[in-house]
Amino acid sequence: MNPILVRQAVLADVDALAPLFDRYRQFQGQAADPAACRAFLLDRFNHGESVVFLASRAGRPAGFAQLYPSFSSTALSRVFILNDLFVAEEGRLAGVASALLQAVEGYAWSCGACRVSLNVTRVNGPAQRLYEAKGWLRDGEFFMYHRHRPAP
Repeated sequence: MNPILVRQAVLADVDALAPLFDRYRQFQGQAADPAACRAFLLDRFNHGESVVFLASRAGRPAGFAQLYPSFSSTALSRVFILNDLFVAEEGRLAGVASALLQAVEGYAWSCGACRVSLNVTRVNGPAQRLYEAKGWLRDGEFFMYHRHRPAP
């Protein structure tokens, strides 16, 4: 049995996180770009713009979760956006995602947040089932809209 260890990542973890982040982006349909992934993560750490949790099994990176801080004006409280959660294929169905969610929630509640929010694609049934099994509720009140920057 390989225990899952989850901890808040630090700047020194960027090189371990970057390949996972690149695989996550590929899973989301983006082209591989390890250098850009490393630079993006480095910017988030250097500017204190996100909180990243790194999960490992048998001493190897197995997954990560990235939170972005925000606020709710109506609740007058901090909220976090769980923007990225990824588990490498070899760590799936082993409890890595559950361990990451537990770390995310523990961190958010310790910061006084009133909620953590996430988006999941409509076709990602396994993730939806996991979130619902862990007590996450699908929003039935709001629609999400996006406005993308026009092409030059």
